[in-house]
Amino acid sequence: MTEQTPPHAPHGPLPDGGTVRPMTRWGTPVMHRPQAAVVAFDDTLRTLVADMVATMYAADGVGLAACQIGVDQAVFVFDCPDDEGERTVGVVCNPRLELPEGKDRRLDVDDEGCLSFPGGFVECARPDTATVVGQGVDGTEVVFTGDGMLARCLQHETDHTLGTVFGDRLPTKARKKLQKAHDKAAADFPPDWPVTQP
Repeated sequence: MTEQTPPHAPHGPLPDGGTVRPMTRWGTPVMHRPQAAVVAFDDTLRTLVADMVATMYAADGVGLAACQIGVDQAVFVFDCPDDEGERTVGVVCNPRLELPEGKDRRLDVDDEGCLSFPGGFVECARPDTATVVGQGVDGTEVVFTGDGMLARCLQHETDHTLGTVFGDRLPTKARKKLQKAHDKAAADFPPDWPVTQP
């Protein structure tokens, strides 16, 4: 990802110096069960989060949950633009999602993909704004609110911590289309991608 203007980092910058790890794929049990709560805010967590950040950037993604590198912990990282194109970065442990209800609830239908099912994108309807409340890498409370792709990212990554992949939200026809695109692109994503780039 090319650096332009510095990202919005309301709770501090993302940890750096991490190691790129292989992407865990859909079908692996850790991807399909609720993740364990983060209870220790220590150097082990900071190392995990730094590795997640490095892996997200290597895969050219906008968000990554711990289960996507095979770790059963309810934490995700993100670096994602909103409707205005402003990037926000953050780390969220033990996320709780708050979505608009009633007359404030509007759905945004747009393409969505997943680094753990690479190569495929299909339309998925989600609320057009979202707020996530959780804890940062040091255990302090963090709150992130966004619209556009950022709202989609916050929902997608929180889903991962609950054991839900976005394919679970798709009707059968869209899921088949996603599977077809994924299968067609399989050669571009070796088993240890993004450690190995094709």
